[in-house]
Amino acid sequence: MKLMATWLNINAQDSASPLMEQLTFFHDHAMLILLIITLIVSYIMATLFTNKYINRFLLEGQTIELIWTIAPAVTLIFIALPSLRLLYLLDEINCPLVSAKSIGHQWYWSYELSDFKTIEFDSYMIPANEMKPFNFRLLDVDNRLPLPFKSQIRMMVSSTDVIHSWTIPSAGVKIDASPGRLNQTTFFLNRPGLFFGQCSEICGTNHSFMPIVIESISPKSFINWVKSY
Repeated sequence: MKLMATWLNINAQDSASPLMEQLTFFHDHAMLILLIITLIVSYIMATLFTNKYINRFLLEGQTIELIWTIAPAVTLIFIALPSLRLLYLLDEINCPLVSAKSIGHQWYWSYELSDFKTIEFDSYMIPANEMKPFNFRLLDVDNRLPLPFKSQIRMMVSSTDVIHSWTIPSAGVKIDASPGRLNQTTFFLNRPGLFFGQCSEICGTNHSFMPIVIESISPKSFINWVKSY
């Protein structure tokens, strides 16, 4: 299974992790509230243009002022509580089984896995003149990052030059790679597949040409890959 943004797809990508599922649920929750507000305001504005109600002596309305003060506050609470819950979930570190390190360069990524033995490799975008029929233009790389599914992954991110951003939308991961600073996040892949991402921080001339590809494989295949490296 390959997960990437496709032509005319205005929806979120299919989630590949529990965190992305929660982000999608929160998006739908917020959009429903916005839809209700839009319909109510549109109805009120439409009735203002069509009704004949006139009151030359109306100076105040304590009841309606109380309603339109409290109602937005309650609405914001309905948005804020799930948002705060999700914010803390995204920041939680849950006993990772595998740790990987990603270092941003102008304009490629390098990866390190040192839990079992030191594994280091660079990941460059495949240029158009070297692409195979099964490669994806501007998205595929020469060295994908293999990670086991059904395992908690810790990703540590840094940079050697300017600010980059390591982003995999289908896994719900977006973390800045800042020079001189080590940031970390965790995610959990639900299933095997290829998950594509790109740098999400404008980092120079070739910002658009440093894609990210995760190859989600079984834990057994991951161990065999580590042994064979």
